[in-house]
Amino acid sequence: MRILGIDPGLRTTGFGVIDANGSELRYVASGTISTQHLDVGALPQRLKVLFDGIGEVAQRYSPDCACVEIVFVNVNPQSTLLLGQARGACITALVSKDLAVAEYTALQMKQAVVGYGRADKSQVQSMVQRLLSLPGLPGPDAADALGLAITHAHAGAAMERLAKASGLGGKIGGNYKAGRSR
Repeated sequence: MRILGIDPGLRTTGFGVIDANGSELRYVASGTISTQHLDVGALPQRLKVLFDGIGEVAQRYSPDCACVEIVFVNVNPQSTLLLGQARGACITALVSKDLAVAEYTALQMKQAVVGYGRADKSQVQSMVQRLLSLPGLPGPDAADALGLAITHAHAGAAMERLAKASGLGGKIGGNYKAGRSR
């Protein structure tokens, strides 16, 4: 199974692609999509860069599924809203490529990869390097994205079975209900 992990950010979004065959993991690709060349106030253009970039990564590497980090609530509500919009652009790009999208918190990813939910970025980078036998440390955003893919490789199947068994595995897609016209 080929898994695409996404660490969303409005300035820099990390991506990581791995192949998982049982417990065997193989690195495929990783990198970042940057919007730093655009004006801070150009939100629609920045979201388009993220949407197009994620779409291009998905098309190039043909993943079977994807996973995205869940946004945490910042002290600054404006930052949280902007990050949520970046995350939405990434998820929409993935879904537009007909990919199933799983979601994990940073704490879940760190617990799965490092064994400690409060691990710092350098610890995640180091463990991702070891787990995937990389010749060097991946960048912090790419390492987080690869960490999410590793988390999904280890936990995704179990979580899917659990959701189906508990009746939480509902259909994907919204239901439109007509509202009042007057």
